[in-house]
Amino acid sequence: MRKIDQRVRIGRIVYLVLAIIFTLSVVTQIFLAGMSIFISPANWMKHMTFVHLFGFNIPVFMLVFAFIGALPHWAYWQVLAILISMFLMYFTANISANLPLLGAMHPVFGVLFFVMSYSMVSKVWKFTFDNKNNLKGKA
Repeated sequence: MRKIDQRVRIGRIVYLVLAIIFTLSVVTQIFLAGMSIFISPANWMKHMTFVHLFGFNIPVFMLVFAFIGALPHWAYWQVLAILISMFLMYFTANISANLPLLGAMHPVFGVLFFVMSYSMVSKVWKFTFDNKNNLKGKA
C-alpha cells in the first residue's frame, strides 16, 4: 500500500482545519444573533462585523488547499455550495426592507449553513483519516 506524499497530507489537514474553523464561525454567528435578540440589540453589530472575517475568506483558502490536498470533486462542490450559501445569507440579510418574508429566511439559511458546514467537516475528516483513502488519487 502506497502512502500519500507529505504535500497532499498537509493540504488535506489544513483543509480540514479550515472547515472546522468555518463551522465554529457559523456557530459563533448564530450565537451573536441570539445575543442581539435576547441580550441587547447592540450585539447586532458584532454579528454583522464577524461575518466579514470568515465569510468568503475561509472558503477561498479551502479551495486552494483542496487543490493542494488532491481532494476529490465532492470537496470542491461543497466549497462552492458554501460560497453560494454565503451569497444567499448576504442577500436575505439585505433584502428584508423590500421583501420581509425572504429576509425572514435568513435564520433558516443560517441553520442550514451550519448543517452543511458540519457535514463538510465530517466527510473530510473521514476521508483524511480513513486508511483506505490514504492512497494518492483515491476518491
